[in-house]
Amino acid sequence: MSFDIFVCRFDNGEPTPLDMRTAQEVLNPYVVARDSRTNFLQVRTAEREEACVFFSSPGNITFNRFGGNGIMDLLAILLRRLDAVLVVPGGPTMIQRDEDRDLLPAALKDEWPVIVARTGAEIDRAIRAS
Repeated sequence: MSFDIFVCRFDNGEPTPLDMRTAQEVLNPYVVARDSRTNFLQVRTAEREEACVFFSSPGNITFNRFGGNGIMDLLAILLRRLDAVLVVPGGPTMIQRDEDRDLLPAALKDEWPVIVARTGAEIDRAIRAS
């Protein structure tokens, strides 16, 4: 898929920094290309599925040109390890637990669907349904 989705973390409706060290730890085994000037990674799973990953800011990791079960599973692991949510512009915001809904900004809770998606398959279904 060739659109951007965003890994973010919120507390009381405000963005909070992600643990970038943990993010690197999760993604590094899959990195096949890296540009430290632009904070870009290209990751590839064992199934040869790829994604472009940008460390956009301390509170945001952007995935682009992603697809396949392996990438979705990797994304699910990343969300779990970072205690983060996945924001799909114009689509759902995916949380790990029902109680995470209370942490989101009002705009995300009130204007877009918020769904619990814990696995790569659940994330994939939610994106495709949006």
